[in-house]
Amino acid sequence: MNAGVSGRFAAAILSENALGYAAVIPDIKCVSPKEGDLLRGRDPVDTAKYLVLEAGAPLLSVVTERENFGGSPELLRSVVRAVGVPVLRKDFIKNTDMLEETAGLGAAAVLLISSTTDVATLKLLYEKSIELGLEPLVETHTAEEMAFARSLGARLIGVNNRDIASLELDAGGPERTRALAGGAPKDALLISESGIMSPEGAAIAAAAGAHAVLVGTALWRAADMGAFYRSLRVERRYHS
Repeated sequence: MNAGVSGRFAAAILSENALGYAAVIPDIKCVSPKEGDLLRGRDPVDTAKYLVLEAGAPLLSVVTERENFGGSPELLRSVVRAVGVPVLRKDFIKNTDMLEETAGLGAAAVLLISSTTDVATLKLLYEKSIELGLEPLVETHTAEEMAFARSLGARLIGVNNRDIASLELDAGGPERTRALAGGAPKDALLISESGIMSPEGAAIAAAAGAHAVLVGTALWRAADMGAFYRSLRVERRYHS
């Protein structure tokens, strides 16, 4: 079905789907603007290694934005070097210099956020990403943004269930994915981002057609991160 999707990051999602599951993408995030410090003394690189080697995560996301989320490009480089799985860079990517930096840091994919980028710039960044060998994940939050992602020919599309313009301080959940999923191209991979707080939330996203869920804060706040990660790996048997 997803013949138009290629690259290591997409392949990791498709491998999970082939086993009948929605892929779970752990988000290596140091700070939540809503919840505060997420590390609570833990090392983010060691945690990334644990999620891959012990919990079985086939891919990761790393937040590199420093001011609000406590990340850094150096964190991305360290995680990429520590794990053998494809990694997505999450940041407010504004220009092609940041894309070149992303490729140099070893990321497989890069987040491009529709709501914080004008149409012309987003198109430029999308095309440059592909030129650099990065898989662009086009993030949407509205039907209009989904329509633009479709017009780009995007093959990786995210639905941010929360409003990144307010630093995700709202209480959005997977119902946003359910509302927008019908507008996604049939040959794209759909990723439900943020607001996935439980296996039930992951199941809502998967039932709506999401090929993967990206989970950050809830994972870091879990009493047993590995067990919680595995509980989010819900069945996706009724979708191709």
